[in-house]
Order: sequence, then structure tokens, then C-alpha cells
Amino acid sequence: MNDVPSYGDLLEQIRFEPEAGRIWLDEQRMLLLHTATFGALRHELIESLGIRHAQAVIARMGYASGSTDATLARKIRHDASVEDAFMVGPQLHSLEGVVNVEKVKLEMDFSSGHFYGEFLWHNSYEAEESLRLYGVSSEPVCWSQIGYACGYTSHFFNKPIVYKEVECIGKGDAHCRIVGRPLEEWDDADRLRKVFDRENIAETIYSLKDEISNLRTAMTGVLGREDIVANSPRMRECLEHVHRAGGVDVTVLFLGETGVGKEVFANLLHRLSPRREAPFVAVNCAALPKELIEAELFGVEKGAYTGAESSRPGRFERAHGGTLFLDEVGEMPMESQAKLLRVLQTGELDRIGDVATRKVDVRLVAATNQNLEQLVSEGRFRADLYYRLSVFPIQIAPLRERIDDLPELIERFIKRYNVKYGRRVKGVTDKVMSCFRSYGWPGNVRELENVIERGIILTGDDQFIDTDKLYANMAVSGDPSDCFAVSGGGGLCRDEASKLDGIVECMLEHNMSLDDLEKLIIKTALTHAGGNVSAAARLIGMTAPQFRYRLKKFDAS
Repeated sequence: MNDVPSYGDLLEQIRFEPEAGRIWLDEQRMLLLHTATFGALRHELIESLGIRHAQAVIARMGYASGSTDATLARKIRHDASVEDAFMVGPQLHSLEGVVNVEKVKLEMDFSSGHFYGEFLWHNSYEAEESLRLYGVSSEPVCWSQIGYACGYTSHFFNKPIVYKEVECIGKGDAHCRIVGRPLEEWDDADRLRKVFDRENIAETIYSLKDEISNLRTAMTGVLGREDIVANSPRMRECLEHVHRAGGVDVTVLFLGETGVGKEVFANLLHRLSPRREAPFVAVNCAALPKELIEAELFGVEKGAYTGAESSRPGRFERAHGGTLFLDEVGEMPMESQAKLLRVLQTGELDRIGDVATRKVDVRLVAATNQNLEQLVSEGRFRADLYYRLSVFPIQIAPLRERIDDLPELIERFIKRYNVKYGRRVKGVTDKVMSCFRSYGWPGNVRELENVIERGIILTGDDQFIDTDKLYANMAVSGDPSDCFAVSGGGGLCRDEASKLDGIVECMLEHNMSLDDLEKLIIKTALTHAGGNVSAAARLIGMTAPQFRYRLKKFDAS
């Protein structure tokens, strides 16, 4: 190394205690390991996590090591010049057998925040191991060394400094060369910052597992338990129908209650289809205002109406070549239904305010929690559109009819929210499981997920979710089958449930229509929420746009 202090003060910090099985660098315990061991670790990380995640993990390991050595540098050479003190890091890298460092250029000014460092690396163990395992790479391979340089300089300089390996023998260059500057001076600062962010590795592995499962399903066309929990006969039958419909370009209509996972099934259908490489676009018809639904579906030209400041494609055009999923299709206005039918029949559409006709190639998949046949008989849904949509109907069972799926669903949600909230909740108690099995689950799988999420938040690490973590202000006692879970808190016993039967009987006796009952529920919820639409929607398990749509409908009538 050129123009650098002697190694003497650093060598004095190294102590061997063979009788005790320890090696010390100042007060830090060190290890002597075979370089092939690091090569094996690198190989395992790449095979398990993929090259980008492996690179991030290895770089962060180096970053931590560099940060520790920066503290040591200040301690060892506290009376030396700033540059001599800084050179402790490169010299330690050489002493530790990692790489021999040659200074090319070093500029540091603490007052202005200016830093520029350029170094050559000789005999990089990391590059040698990469060449041995993988041959010549297309990118630099000295990940832990770059991490060390970044961590060391950032902590020494008290400012984020990032190095790039601009030349690397691992990719065929004559030597390794690194250049370091303050983070904000790099054009790709956001990407570089992410490399050294502390990611939750468990979450990374969990997401990779899902991605691999999705890819396997898409490539093989085989439905597995990784996609949808299906231990019950009803769900296995449903998945069989999805599998059969996936390979052909038939229009599918998913039927089922709110929260059963109709969009999940629609997405799976798309991944099983020949259109899997094209977009999957989902639209919730109930969440779109009546006056905007056509613009969202079919697109709009600039100036077509007040506020249309630019031309934009609709969801049909965005889904060209792929799948368009219309959720809650029963909420679509009659005039929009006619235009939808034309697109299905002709494959052509007109943007609002445009005279040109556009061709679209889209597979339509629809879903509803309503009885479309009844809506047709009431004149609220076009019969010709209904027949067009229901070529291949698939009924998705509610959770209460697939209780055998409960254990695996619970396990999956616990894993998901343990990762999300950084918890280690073990599961649910037998008492909770008994309550879950006896509950009617009006909100279906979505309600179960919400209940588990709440339980994860309230339960301590290494504990099981108990009943007091699920039911607010309620002490569960006696036979667990006498209790029902309510996702919003509170409890509902069987006696109270029987009162609901009385309400239904009274409704039938007085010829009260479903619209009248819905209107009463909407108005009552709004009163209880003090006029707050969002709060009222939560009380009855709706989204705010759904609630506003129904409220506007009733006000208009």
C-alpha cells in the first residue's frame, strides 16, 4: 500500500489465546475461517434467496463489520491525522486476509461534507471464490467488501458514503477498483440506499415462497395447496372447476358471499390461462360512482366532460390480451350494462367523447354476491348480459361450509401477520378453535383474517391467541360453542342469534322488502356513527364507497 502508516499499531491489537480458543482484535473476538467456507455460504444464499437478496444480505454483513472497525480506528489512532486514522480500515482489511488495498485518491473535508475515495483491490478473496464457483460474472462480485467500505466510511465520516466497484477481476477486469462518494451524489441513490436497508429476512423468504408457488402453478397448470386452502370437499370441487375453466377462454362468473375470496379465485384462473403473461386488471363496480364507471371501463377522450383534462384508456384497454375481472357486477347501472354487452359481443369499444372505435381482446371474468336471476326478474339486470356472463358459473362455498379448512387458514394468517408485525405468536388455543368452529362467519375468510390480525397484535410473543384477545369487553365462559366471534368486538350468544330469526319473521309478516331492510340498516348505521360515513360503513362491513353508493341510491328514490 502506498503512502500509509505502519501496520505496527494494528498488529499490537491482535492477540491469540489458543488455550481458550479465542483470537482478539482489540476487544473484538475474531475468527480464522477457510475462504471456501464463505464461498459455500455465498452459494447457499444465492440458491435460497436469489442473487439480489443474497447480495443485499452479504453487503449488510460487510457493512456491520466496517462500522465496528470505524470505531476501532478512532480509538487506535486518536492522535494521528484524519487520513492516517481513516487508513485503519483499509489496513485492517489487508490484515484480516480479505483483500490488499492500494490507495489511489482520498479527499476528505468534514466541514463541507466533501468526500472522494478511490482504491484498488488486490487478491480479493471474494472475487477468487466467485470465479471458482461461477466463473466470469457480468457484474462486480465483491459484495461484502463493498459493504465493509460503505459501513466503515459512513461511520468514520458521520455521513452516508457509498462505494461502487467500477472494475472487478470477478468479471474479467485486470483488478478491482472502487470509488466512494456521498450517497446523494450518485444518480441511483434510492437503489443504493435499499441495498443497505435492514430488510426482514423472514418476510423476504415468505414472499419468495409465494412467488415460487405462483410460478410453479403458472408453468405447470397444477393446482396446489400453496395457492388456496382446499381441504374440504366443497373447495376441492371448486378448484377442479377453476382448473377446467383455466385452460379455455370461457367467460366465468364467480358466485359467493362477501369475503369468500372471489378475486383470489379470479386471479388464480388468470394464472392458469394462456393469457397468464398479459395483465390481470380488477375493477370493483360497487366502489365506482355511477357517473364515472363508463369512463373507468371504456376510457375517455380529452374534453369529453368537465374535468377530463387528458385522454386516458379504460380498464378494458389496459387489460388487452389479458383478463378483466369485474367484481360486484350486479351493482353496474343498466345503461353501462348495455355498453358492456356490446364490448363482449363485438370486441369493440368507444371511449367517451371519441368517434374512433377500438378493438380489444380481453377475457372477462365477473363476480357477484347477489342473485342475478332475481335482479333480472326485477328488471335491475339485463337478461342478455346475465346469460353472456354465466356461461361457466362457479359457486364458492362460504367459510361455515368449509370448516375443515379452518386450521390451515388460521396457520397461514398467523404466519403472515407474525411477519408483518414482527411477532412470534404460536397459534390459537383449543378454546378459540372450538369457538371458531361453531361460529357462522358472516364475513367469511376476510373476517377470519381480520380476527387473526387483531389477535396477533394483542397477543405476546411465544403465546397462543386466547378468547380475551378476540372479543372486546367479553369474558367467555361455559361451553365455548355458546359463543360467537364478532370481528368488530363484542359478542353474540345463541339467544341473541335467535332474536335475529324473530326479526326476519317480522320482516316477512309485514311484507318488508330487502331494499326496505337495507335502507333501514344504512340509515341506522349512519345515525349510530354520528353521520360519519366511513365509520357507518365499518359498522356493517362495507367500504365507504359502497356505503355512499347505497346511500345516494336511497336518497334518489
